[in-house]
Amino acid sequence: QVHLVESGGGLVQAGGSLRLSCAASGRSFSSSAIGWFRQTPGKEREFVAGISFSGSTDYEDSVKGRFTISRDNAKNTVTLQMSKLKPDDTAVYYCAASAWAWVTKAGVDYGSWGQGTQVTVSS
Repeated sequence: QVHLVESGGGLVQAGGSLRLSCAASGRSFSSSAIGWFRQTPGKEREFVAGISFSGSTDYEDSVKGRFTISRDNAKNTVTLQMSKLKPDDTAVYYCAASAWAWVTKAGVDYGSWGQGTQVTVSS
């Protein structure tokens, strides 16, 4: 299993930007897809963005063109650059490591999860 720690959350005004980071340790990080998910009270955990072992990316429709996911395998880190933030982006954001090399959107495919970082966007 992979141990993951998120950082970079905070308070921003609508239209602003944040950069979330996920630091990983453990086996086979470079061969695993990494996903970002978010969750708000009363709602199910939602896929936001993912990146495969080779760098291919996938995004939830509402964040396309605004969020960018990337990875640095040498440093065992994954980042989520968020811009043009909206109040609807407010959530706890989690990074997760998949059992597979390719991105999937189902949380059940991800066996390791970070503790989460809060993102709050004010209007």
